[in-house]
Amino acid sequence: MKPIAIPKFRNLEEGADWWESREGKRAATALMKQSAAARNLTRRKVPLRTVTMRLPEPDIEAAKDLAFRNGLPYQTYIKMLLHEAIEKARNSA
Repeated sequence: MKPIAIPKFRNLEEGADWWESREGKRAATALMKQSAAARNLTRRKVPLRTVTMRLPEPDIEAAKDLAFRNGLPYQTYIKMLLHEAIEKARNSA
C-alpha cells in the first residue's frame, strides 16, 4: 500500500478545513480501508451511557462556537471538556 500524504497544518482551523475537503475525505477513507485490511480496527473499550443534562443556553452557545473553531461537533467538544475536568480533579484528589 502506498503511504497517504497528510500535510502539516499551521492551526486547527486549517486542519479542519483540509479534512473537510475532497482530498481530506479521500485520505480518511483510504486510512480506514488500510486499517480494516490490516485488521487494526478496534471497538470502544468503555461502554457509553446516554445522559440528559440541562445547561445554561449561553454555555451551550459558547461550546458550539468553540467547537466550531476547533472543527468538532459541539457535543463531542463538551464530552471532551468534561472528561478533561474529571481527570484533572481525579489526579489532584
